[in-house]
Amino acid sequence: MHLHILGIGGVFMGGVALLARDLGHTVTGSDAKVYPPMSTQLAAQGITLLEGYDPAHLDPVPDLVIIGNALSRGNPLVEAVLNRDIPYTSGAQWVADHVLPGRRVAAVAGTHGKSTTACMLAWILDYAGLDPGFLIGGVPENFGVSARLGNNSLFVIEADEYDTAFFDKRSKFVHYRPRIAVLNNLEYDHADIFPDLDAIKRQFHHLVRTVPASGQLIVNARDRHLSEVLAMGRWTPVEYFGAKSGWSAATAKADGSRFQIFYKGEEQGAVEWGLIGNHNILNALAAVAAAHHAGVAAKTAIAALAEFRNIKRRLEVRGRARDVTVYDDFAHHPTEISATLQALRARVGDARIIAVLEPRSNSMRMGVYRNTLSASLSFADGVLLLRPDGLNWSLERVTAALDGRGRIFTSVDGILGALVNELRANDHVVIMSNGDFDNIHTRLLERLQE
Repeated sequence: MHLHILGIGGVFMGGVALLARDLGHTVTGSDAKVYPPMSTQLAAQGITLLEGYDPAHLDPVPDLVIIGNALSRGNPLVEAVLNRDIPYTSGAQWVADHVLPGRRVAAVAGTHGKSTTACMLAWILDYAGLDPGFLIGGVPENFGVSARLGNNSLFVIEADEYDTAFFDKRSKFVHYRPRIAVLNNLEYDHADIFPDLDAIKRQFHHLVRTVPASGQLIVNARDRHLSEVLAMGRWTPVEYFGAKSGWSAATAKADGSRFQIFYKGEEQGAVEWGLIGNHNILNALAAVAAAHHAGVAAKTAIAALAEFRNIKRRLEVRGRARDVTVYDDFAHHPTEISATLQALRARVGDARIIAVLEPRSNSMRMGVYRNTLSASLSFADGVLLLRPDGLNWSLERVTAALDGRGRIFTSVDGILGALVNELRANDHVVIMSNGDFDNIHTRLLERLQE
């Protein structure tokens, strides 16, 4: 069967492409402005990517078109699919229909950390010899691909609350019918589709409703919004992490690179790994708890975490030049920004941290975080903000609260010029965006090397 994927460059849809190819289908796709790591993954896997949204991409006519949620009515390819009466579906629905049946699905949901936690869980299961399938919204370093079918009944999937497609406004995760569901945390986000936090809570409760009584909920005990979701009704046993009554941790190093794990007050072992930050300790607890329910002993999970390498674009070191370290981080929510910078501060001590932020997400552009963004940047010694076209609120309110540590630029070239002139040995530059940021990481390293 020939499948054509619209929006194939997205982290989710790119993974769908790999699964479809591994099932024996011919896979092609269309997208615009595709960037690493998904562009390089597709190229390495030999999947044909057609640039743009030309209706000619549908010739010869595919048997099925899988449409990503980034595409809406008015897109030339979407209109061509509808006008020519070509069968179509969403990515989440296709996975639910063709990959998940007969599988024991472990779904990882949450406003933050779901990619990393899903990656940890898949790696622990793989380390234990279970060879799980997975679909993750990013490229895990331990696997080198964002999705695979695996050879076991277990399947780990990142469970996104974002809507499914222009014709299906339910959250993607309601399609997955998991037996194990991890609820990491819950905050307001995606202001373009959710009017308020209560709307997101309802979607999370829809996910809870799909988990059978014989399944397991793994829930962050510290998150009151998740408690409110469970209070709407649940029919499945709950195990908590982040609390002494369930899975808990004690930090042995301030940066979170070493910690002990406890289960119901009994120590299970110590993790020493390459990740940092209290947020990643919580992610690890969630993954260990989910793996435990899947039959993996805590000691095995702890040994796996010692060899865990994070997903790309999570405080990823892109390179060093002139004794300056340049990081790429996907953070685009104040909570994520704060967690990233706080973790790095614990690691580097008094060394200078320069945060470079592109306010690119829909929620950021809409000004949802205008009152909390400055506080999230407090661990940085300097902040450089890009003012993108179409931003409908004033970034000056952010810089005004940074006591002279923040500056606003209208171009990436302007940011590069400032960085090259002002960086000095032992500085750490954290570049944060949920897009490619005009390849600023590579360009900065090249300029520094010059």
